[in-house]
Amino acid sequence: MKSIREIMTSNVDYCTTLDNVYEAAVKMAEGGVGAIPICEDGKLVGVLTDRDIAIRCVAGKKPGSTKITDVMTKEPIAILPETSIMEAEELMAEKQIRRLFVVEQESLIGIVSLGDFAIHKGTNMAAAHALTEISEKQHIQH
Repeated sequence: MKSIREIMTSNVDYCTTLDNVYEAAVKMAEGGVGAIPICEDGKLVGVLTDRDIAIRCVAGKKPGSTKITDVMTKEPIAILPETSIMEAEELMAEKQIRRLFVVEQESLIGIVSLGDFAIHKGTNMAAAHALTEISEKQHIQH
């Protein structure tokens, strides 16, 4: 059975706890991503999503100079690189999330997203089912 290490993206851009929301948003735009991990001394401490920016920053009338730690999601869900693809898919489906951070000794070494499962053969696509459920629930909320 394949492990997450075999399908994860290992070249992951990140922000530090010293960055502000504007700097993070620029990195997200440049990378074409909807989330960026937040690290301190190489260790994963949070994640900032486009939703965090919209709800906690913009809707909260906070400026772009707001400290990233004031609006980030703390304690992101992370897995080890040896985690099986099936376990990761099940976790994503259970937690209703689109991405998992891959850590080794608490340090960020990669990320795996629903897209990674979609392009690799041998996945059972439980994560894709989770995306369908996530999208449907978000649609209902509107």
